[in-house]
Amino acid sequence: MALTPSIPEALRWLCQATSDFQAAHNDIQRSCPNWVLFKVHQALEKALVAAVLCCGEAFESRGGLMGLAQWLEAKEPELRGLVLDIQWLCNRGMDGKATQYPSYHPFPMSPSEAFPSVDEEEVLKQAQKVLGTLKDHVGKK
Repeated sequence: MALTPSIPEALRWLCQATSDFQAAHNDIQRSCPNWVLFKVHQALEKALVAAVLCCGEAFESRGGLMGLAQWLEAKEPELRGLVLDIQWLCNRGMDGKATQYPSYHPFPMSPSEAFPSVDEEEVLKQAQKVLGTLKDHVGKK
């Protein structure tokens, strides 16, 4: 289903991004860092889609979070640094697949065991920064 680029549609996506981020925050210190990372991924994916939609562009898959961030940086100079912020989070395990599927890890490890040293609060702090940047960007449109 193609998404119609518009500010109301962008705001709808941003609302869900905020909800996903809150869900990630609710999982802090609950021995499930893979869920924190997954929910942060979901929140930022939706916030990036919102930013694309408010640029007047029909949403198409653009190579995951990094592809969306790269496209936005090229289109909107004030978003410079977005790619580095997303890369920082990816380097700490933020991912939509590895956080959920055992096949992304060596046997017998599962996603629930794969991220024991993640600093969840640091991840959320960085994700909040990115989410705030994208909210500000959408708010200016």
